[in-house]
Amino acid sequence: MSTKKNIAILGSGNIGLSLAKGLVKAGFYEPEQIILTRRNTAALSAQADSGYQITSKNLEAVKGADIVVLAVLPQQLNRLLHEIKPAIWEQQHLLISVVSGVSCQDIRQQLELDVQVVRAMPNTAIAIGQSMTCIATDSATTENMELVKSLFDTVGVTIQINEELMTSATALCACGIAFFLRSIRAASQGGTEIGFHAHDALKMAAQTAKGAADLLLQLASHPEQEIDKVTSPKGCTIAGLNEMEHNGFSSAMIKGIKTSAEKAAVLYDKEN
Repeated sequence: MSTKKNIAILGSGNIGLSLAKGLVKAGFYEPEQIILTRRNTAALSAQADSGYQITSKNLEAVKGADIVVLAVLPQQLNRLLHEIKPAIWEQQHLLISVVSGVSCQDIRQQLELDVQVVRAMPNTAIAIGQSMTCIATDSATTENMELVKSLFDTVGVTIQINEELMTSATALCACGIAFFLRSIRAASQGGTEIGFHAHDALKMAAQTAKGAADLLLQLASHPEQEIDKVTSPKGCTIAGLNEMEHNGFSSAMIKGIKTSAEKAAVLYDKEN
């Protein structure tokens, strides 16, 4: 069990709700130890029925918690920080921010408090407990970093990185979900073109992608090692790979990730 009493998740959308469910499923918290906030509390009626604390008042939620998860959009963050500032205690609270493009220092500057802040960047696979979550800090204690890692380990895999890489992590892991989904979609469309029904082609493409990922993760292998195993001289696999490369497959993915990272870096306006 966590040594912290309550956790408040401010902005209980998909990411926040998935984290809450993961914490309860793993036995870290009971539902009544988790405070969920949302402007429209009616949208959290199912969570209320399950025993979670529900409120639209972020300030009250922070007063009742030791860990505070900031899970709003970048353009909503400054207003939220202004709202909760009177309730933040430097010696009591640990803030966990899942807000893209906002540094730990940005948050402390807005609050004008020397509070510990940890950034976390999960992705939407958190909904099924398969998130790739990157965490980083500039001042939090080792104990609190281990605590945050244990929280997000309940909903996937967690690694600690340097804070200056968090915007890059947003592009590779958070935006990356969409990139890999688009590649699966393209593969399924190719399958339909060569004769499969659309639903069969999608299932075949998705499972093939899952198998490819598991090969790398379970065997600690490199993509080219696994590619070599399926490419033979004058074969159909190398012919298909070369055609994709001639049309910019790898370079398009690389450029897309770089573009997303550049965009993620400017999502937050410190002045508003």
